[in-house]
Amino acid sequence: MLAREEEREKLGHKPVKYDGKWPLRRVYGIQEPVSVALSALNLAMQFHGWLSFFILVYYKLPLRLNKRTYYEYTGLWHIYGILAMNCWFWSAVFHSRDVELTEKLDCSSFAALIGFGLILSIIRAFNMRDEASRVMVSAPLIAFVTTHILYLNFYALDYGLNMKVCVGMGVAQLLIWAVWVNVSSHPSRSKLWLFVVGRSLAMLLAVYNFPPYWGFVDAHALWNVANIPLTYLCWGFVREDAEFMTITLLKKVK
Repeated sequence: MLAREEEREKLGHKPVKYDGKWPLRRVYGIQEPVSVALSALNLAMQFHGWLSFFILVYYKLPLRLNKRTYYEYTGLWHIYGILAMNCWFWSAVFHSRDVELTEKLDCSSFAALIGFGLILSIIRAFNMRDEASRVMVSAPLIAFVTTHILYLNFYALDYGLNMKVCVGMGVAQLLIWAVWVNVSSHPSRSKLWLFVVGRSLAMLLAVYNFPPYWGFVDAHALWNVANIPLTYLCWGFVREDAEFMTITLLKKVK
């Protein structure tokens, strides 16, 4: 495949896709070494962000008498962190060896992460604290995402459809955060603004799939690069939100 592309390049022809994917150079049998390395780095960034949040809410901020946190979104962000780490793990596996099983796991974990991110954005932006409201929001979205994942795994592994669904949920999530930032007086809204703008620009890389440079760096690799600082911004906002909400609730208690 790569030899054929080299011949085409000498003849002045543009690169073409094979089975819907650009040809990339392998390193020690790894199909997309740059994307694998960047996926692993994103996994490490997610773990660091989640761990720093865990230490903050359980060891640095005050706890209730029942040892639960004052921050009412702790459990939701724990689930988000687990889904994010799971997503980047399977991304690394998929880019190292592209077979049907790894592609299904990569697509499914990404859809689950984006879907839960949408749920989380709605619950946090509208400050939903009671379980009934959270269930009313979560149930239909969980049903939709679950149906989508089942479709990918047991009916048709449609990468294009998965991309459209994930981009749609991602855009909805960013719009919710953008509106909330505009009307909120949250002390960390500037950090969230940077995240919204950065993620919006990064999504263009997920949509615009250009040929790889030097046989290694394609649009997906650059998408992985963009997610590294965005992960730092995201968890930075979460930590500051936990501090702000905890202090606010403690003042009300006093």
